[in-house]
Amino acid sequence: MAPEDTAENARPVAVISTPVPGKREGLENRSVRLPHANPDDLWGRIQHGMQWQLPENAQVDDARDYYLRQKGSLKGVLAERGSLYLHYIVEEVERRELPLELALLPLVESQLNPFAVSSQQAVGVWQIIPTTGETLGVTNNWWFDGRRDLRDSTRAALDYLEYLHATLGGDWLNAIAAYNGGVGRVSRAMASNDAKGRPTDFWSLPLPKETRNYVPRLLALSSLIAEPERFDMDLPPLRNHPAFVAVPTGGQLELARAAQLAGMSKANLHALNPGHLRWATAPQASELLLPPERAHAFTQQLAVLDDDHRVRWEHYEVRRGDTLSKIARVFSTRVELLREANKLQSNFIREGATLMIPRGGDWETSLASRESAPGPKAKDYKVRPGDSLYRIAGRFKVRVEDIIAWNALNARSPIFPGQQLTLYVRGG
Repeated sequence: MAPEDTAENARPVAVISTPVPGKREGLENRSVRLPHANPDDLWGRIQHGMQWQLPENAQVDDARDYYLRQKGSLKGVLAERGSLYLHYIVEEVERRELPLELALLPLVESQLNPFAVSSQQAVGVWQIIPTTGETLGVTNNWWFDGRRDLRDSTRAALDYLEYLHATLGGDWLNAIAAYNGGVGRVSRAMASNDAKGRPTDFWSLPLPKETRNYVPRLLALSSLIAEPERFDMDLPPLRNHPAFVAVPTGGQLELARAAQLAGMSKANLHALNPGHLRWATAPQASELLLPPERAHAFTQQLAVLDDDHRVRWEHYEVRRGDTLSKIARVFSTRVELLREANKLQSNFIREGATLMIPRGGDWETSLASRESAPGPKAKDYKVRPGDSLYRIAGRFKVRVEDIIAWNALNARSPIFPGQQLTLYVRGG
């Protein structure tokens, strides 16, 4: 996102026509749709809801070649992250009666990685920057970043896309360009062309190179999903079923405890709940996302959970002669964690001040926010022949389960040469 400012009935298919000089891009409606023969196939559902039929276009062809050159990597992303996140995005796009091509936009933005962070501090699958997130009402605090949360970010991104579509005269390509390059930039380019008597469709606008490449990539990806056989694209099977359900937690809960109650790994729990930045759910959060098959066991175990096994907070009033190290020893914790929990910029504490002391077993090994925590920096890593998660973890002094969580991997699936991973390591 720019730093600037189940259908049974046939749907019309909008044809993106080849631009005619002096005219804006037209949208021609037809009553033809792609078949949706298998109700258990998510790809069939997406194809069925697509509204754009592409013309021959050199920029789209080049973008398609870009994806075809990395078919193996793309297939891995679709299989791993697609199985976790894509069904929900499709449901939300479909619920708003928008073109289902828009459900593929997070693949262009972030490769469907909720832990992705750009140089502009855009975060999540939809790559929402802080100012835009704030404008769209996305929660972002010490405990929780809604830009990484699939439900919050999808709601915000689709709200924004609908706004852009309405603002830019109902032109989807210009709206998508504005999602990348900014609504102000696209509006100015349209106004400039209009004043000169030139077309104001996307292909005619003077826009930055990144934006000129961005829109064709979405169109190219849409064509690969729409006609995989034509382009020899082997799509991994994705079930047309929810990958998660929202389950009440009844209060603040450690993520490690929640994973134990649900009978799943903490890495997999974190992949479904990437918005949680700390070792426990946010105090104001009331639910977690869990695989449907784990929800019942979690609810049963939670019902008999002793209060002592929930997150508890102690309030400690600083006395004369106290230091953070002394208080840390008393409460069997660490100085840096006391600083983090109380948002202290240094080890200095005032007599009479009240400190929050969290009590919980997984507090010291929390998966804190990687973009805000001091030290660790994002590093792109391409898997080499012979690599394994254990070798990579050892090389960069990180944990295997963290690599799995940062990249929303399936712990049971092997990594492969050429696969792109994001690591958060100290020292860059």
